[in-house]
This record gives sequence, structure tokens and C-alpha cells, in this order.
Amino acid sequence: MSTSDTDIRTLLLEALRDQEEQIAARWTTLQLEQAALGTDMTEGELREEARTLIDALSDALAGDVPIERVVAAHHGLRTAVTELSLRRVRAGATPTDTSLAVLSLKEALLAAVQHTTRDMGELFSAAILVNRMLDAAGALSFETYVEGREEIIRRQSRQLLELSTPVVRLWKHVLAVPLIGTLDTARTQIVMESLLQAIQDDEAKVAIIDITGVLTVDTAVAQHLMHTVNAVRLMGADCVISGIRPPIAQTIAQLGIDLSTILTRATLADALSAAVRLTDQPAVGLAVAESAAR
Repeated sequence: MSTSDTDIRTLLLEALRDQEEQIAARWTTLQLEQAALGTDMTEGELREEARTLIDALSDALAGDVPIERVVAAHHGLRTAVTELSLRRVRAGATPTDTSLAVLSLKEALLAAVQHTTRDMGELFSAAILVNRMLDAAGALSFETYVEGREEIIRRQSRQLLELSTPVVRLWKHVLAVPLIGTLDTARTQIVMESLLQAIQDDEAKVAIIDITGVLTVDTAVAQHLMHTVNAVRLMGADCVISGIRPPIAQTIAQLGIDLSTILTRATLADALSAAVRLTDQPAVGLAVAESAAR
């Protein structure tokens, strides 16, 4: 790093340390005025966020990491930018809003430098340094936002899958999973995980997988079901697949899929009857189960 860069870096560090409150106030005002926020964060929250990032900038500039790498290499600064972006994700801001919020710090920072020096050469060099540093911070905030948003979408998708594949406790030792719609690898994995956990929690002896509401069954779906049945058996429980409608039975036969080792029933009522017998429930239990299935 040249002597000139060292001097400008020192100048910028001096401005950050001597005018922290002024920079924080100016940056907060800029975000509110320029609508670069995109959230309902309060002025106090913005001010606290600004102080955290300014402190991280000061620590980073006090070190010897080159400016072009300081955002990526300095742990404290990288963490401050990342957490700022993630807060904006959770608050509903767009990635553009988030990047603009970070980049608007340039104006507040350069205004502070102008109070430290009037030398045009130093001001120009400081502007270049600030641009390099905060452009990297803006890019990091955008990248973090996208990754954070994708994680939220993945988590919400999983939650929706879990809601669409509920495990129902019918009575002691008997569980049921009513499936509706299309089965794919991701959804089948959720079914398996939820069902196995429920079997352990309820000490279930029989699990009914009802596919009455499943539109089509192909080779992949059949393989998924067989894997689930095998996993249930490894847990020490019996598995019954119900809802085998005529079109599905024809498709399975045409595909040459062997379900002979799996207990299947045409209707949920038949599956409930089978579950009663498998669990040695009294006759009255059988009657109640059949009545409930109707």
C-alpha cells in the first residue's frame, strides 16, 4: 500500500472516529429522505444500525487489510454488513433498497471527510477509497439478501409441505397420513420424516398412508411409497396403503411395479379395519373405525 493510500486511509479513519454521531445521523436521514429503506424500521433502529456499521468500518480501516479486500476479509465489517442485509430481508425490503441503503453511507461519510480536510486532492482520493470500500459492501449486502431470501423461501416451502402432509393419530397405536395432490421426492421425504417421528412419539404399531387424493402414480411415486413403507417397518410398525383406485391399480400393473409385499386396501375404511385387526383392537373398535371412515 503506497504512502498516499496510507494517508487517505488515516484521514478517513479520523473522520469516522471524530464524527461518528454526525455520520450516523446523516446516514439515517438520507435513508429516510431517499426512501432507500423499504421497511418500517424506526429512526432509533436505523441510528443503532448505523453506529454498529461505522464502528466496524473504523476497526477495519485501523487494520492492514487492503481496501479492495477489507469488506470480505475483515470479520467484524463483513458480519455488520451481512446482519444489516438479513434484517432488511426479514423486514420485507427489496435487494435494491438494501443495496441503496448501504451505498447512501457514501454521502454521509464524504461529508464528514470534508469537515476534516479541504484539500481537493485528498478529497478526491478519499472519494475513490470510499467508493471502492462501500461498493464492495453494497455487493455483499445484495448477495446476502438474495441468499437470505432463498433460505426463507426454502423454509416456507418446507413448512407448506409439512402442513400439506399431516400425520393424524386415529387412536392408540394407529396413525394415518392422508395425501392429496402430487407426490415428488421432496414431499415424500417430508412424509417419511414426519411419519417416522410420529411413530416413535406415539409408539404406533400401524401407519396408514391414504393416497385417495393422489392424482397419478408413476414409477417414481411407487418407489417413494415403497421406501416409506420399508422405513416404517424398520421402526417396528406395519404399514397399510389405502386409496388404490382402479385407474391407479391399472397404472401400477402396467408399469410392472410389484407391491405384493405391501398391505394395500381399496378404501380408507378397509385400511382402518385392517389396522384394528393388526392392533388386536376389540370388535367395538372395529365398528367405530368403519363408521368413522364412512
